[in-house]
Amino acid sequence: MEEALLPPTLRLFLLLLALVLAALIALAVGTGDFSAAGAWLVRNPWGQVTLFDLYLGFVLSAVVIAMFERGWVTRLFWILPIFALGNVWTVAWFILRGPVHWTRLVRVENG
Repeated sequence: MEEALLPPTLRLFLLLLALVLAALIALAVGTGDFSAAGAWLVRNPWGQVTLFDLYLGFVLSAVVIAMFERGWVTRLFWILPIFALGNVWTVAWFILRGPVHWTRLVRVENG
């Protein structure tokens, strides 16, 4: 039986999204006022919703990673940076570790 691999087009698409996000972060760091933006986010109700939504996504990503990674060291390696590096790190996990877990899922599904 042929093993199903994580489609290369999906990995390429995720890489493209991560590069766009990294470029936006670099642009914001270079031209934006982080203190003013942070103050607005904390003060404004929609900013608070945005921050909560962002960190909820980080927690959900951490839960998915914890469910798939087997060892504690590996789990911590992939989970802890999420809260500082954000979804760029999460995409790295999907690109680098996704194929391994995709193959495991397909094996389980196919018996």
